[in-house]
Amino acid sequence: MDVIIGKSDQIWTMAMDYAPKLLLAILTLLVGLWIIKVLTKGVGRLMDKRNMDATLKPFFINLLGIVLKVMLFISVIGMVGVQMTSFIAILAAAGLAVGMALSGTLQNFAGGIMILIFKPFKVGDVLEAQGYAGVVQEIQLFNTIMLSFDNKTIIIPNGGLSTGSMINYSTQPTRRVDMTFGIGYSDDIDKAKKILNDLLVNHASVLKDPAHFIAVSELADSSVNFTVRAWVNAADYWTVFFYMQESVKKEFDKNSIGIPFPQRDVHVYNH
Repeated sequence: MDVIIGKSDQIWTMAMDYAPKLLLAILTLLVGLWIIKVLTKGVGRLMDKRNMDATLKPFFINLLGIVLKVMLFISVIGMVGVQMTSFIAILAAAGLAVGMALSGTLQNFAGGIMILIFKPFKVGDVLEAQGYAGVVQEIQLFNTIMLSFDNKTIIIPNGGLSTGSMINYSTQPTRRVDMTFGIGYSDDIDKAKKILNDLLVNHASVLKDPAHFIAVSELADSSVNFTVRAWVNAADYWTVFFYMQESVKKEFDKNSIGIPFPQRDVHVYNH
């Protein structure tokens, strides 16, 4: 009975010793998380006022939040009474094991850093990479978020994105629209060429410099093909492309110029 009472007293003493530390640690954790939340929001507003790059904002805020939370967690553990030397050694060993298990995730993190340093693209750019195309919405720690042209969200890991090939359609202010139009062998080449030239000259979005280019590029099986190249501002690319497809057909029809299509003659012999 005395042994039980002694153990109870010992447990009560330990509880009384650790209870204030535990309560203080919990209070510190809650207050610390609230301060980190307020601090990251404040940093975000400050970045907005300074007109900082929209690409860096979510990445920097996420990184700041993670670093502050790790520091807070280590401080709380120390307040409870855990020896920090032993804890850091255990944390380092666990970090090594986790790092080996999550090598792909770390590669994506490193890829995110490389993207932000070298800036091959930024938020708002039209990008084609890893088999997808769309507008960059956000560059996160591990992934890049894109929005496809038919309004689908695309999530691409930064590891492959930073090391793979990509096409950025937004880096240059102008683009060249390449088109091919065919006419029949019996049609007037000069007349067709004039129609193509007039359509380009009369469109306000086609740039005068560099000048557009029109030439016969191929004597194909069933058509004489023109290569047409016009320079436009990047935002006007599809406007000019679709305009030419429709207008060429209408103007060729008005001027009795045929657009050939593949066809085959079949001869039937009766024996």
